[in-house]
Amino acid sequence: MTKILITGGAGNVGGALACHLVQNKNYQVVVADNLITGNVHNLPQGYDNFTFIKCDVNNYNDLAAIMLAFKFDYVFHYAALVGVKRTLNNPISVLQDIEGIKNILNLSKNTGVKRIFYSSSSEVYGEPVEFPQNEHTTPLNSRLPYAIVKNVGEAFFRSFHKEYGINFTIFRFFNTYGPKQSADFVVSKFINAALKNHDITIYGNGQQTRTFCYIDDNIEATTRIFEEGLYLNEVINIGNANEVSVLELANKVIKITNSLSAVIHLAPLEEGDMTRRQPDNSKMLGILNRDLLTIEEGITKILELKYSLLNK
Repeated sequence: MTKILITGGAGNVGGALACHLVQNKNYQVVVADNLITGNVHNLPQGYDNFTFIKCDVNNYNDLAAIMLAFKFDYVFHYAALVGVKRTLNNPISVLQDIEGIKNILNLSKNTGVKRIFYSSSSEVYGEPVEFPQNEHTTPLNSRLPYAIVKNVGEAFFRSFHKEYGINFTIFRFFNTYGPKQSADFVVSKFINAALKNHDITIYGNGQQTRTFCYIDDNIEATTRIFEEGLYLNEVINIGNANEVSVLELANKVIKITNSLSAVIHLAPLEEGDMTRRQPDNSKMLGILNRDLLTIEEGITKILELKYSLLNK
């Protein structure tokens, strides 16, 4: 049986990955999460080949006990403090995630892990210097702790591969949304407000653009990379390339939900709100060999799930 560890596996992306992998009875899936930003409701339920352990991967002794007991074949290191406002308000906690990266690498080196998959972020691109943003251009012009940690993490994985031969794949995730995403992220926040006919607040004029990748597209791409041995010791953008302004997103949500919500403009954030995001996702499209879900399709899927749960 193939043993897989997912750190941060109670989060939006990690939880969806765990729910997908446990369906293969040849996988033994273990999730380690401290539940600061994760939620147990995101975890698989009723599977004999699944284990959840509450632990802080930034604590070496906690993580060592798990990794020495299971001797994992593969690790998905998704644990991190996330969310723009949360990371801005807790910079020291963000920087402590470097310890988790070091712990994962050192323990993987000593326990025979075959490959580690690391969740980096579009934030490594900082304020972009070219579009679309490709994996070979990282300007390192962001001073935000979250972006710095992700850049440092990538450097650790490359260095451990060069010195110890540890195999890795770095996923640079762009905005990934879905029905289980926490309410403080933009798509969930807008949908929840619209369904209650509450005002939708945006920072500045709302012309800053983002791209939005539905969770199913993320999971299919990353799982295929894992199972087919693709992009070994490489970096790959995981995201949608269709840019949508924040104001446009708000209006789309209002239209799809038939909401009476109004859009309210707040003062721009002092930092952390980049003007544009657009990945070069040609590698991802090559893996999937199909178009990604549009933001309209993704919002509709979330609403359909919400309505089906309400009618149960």
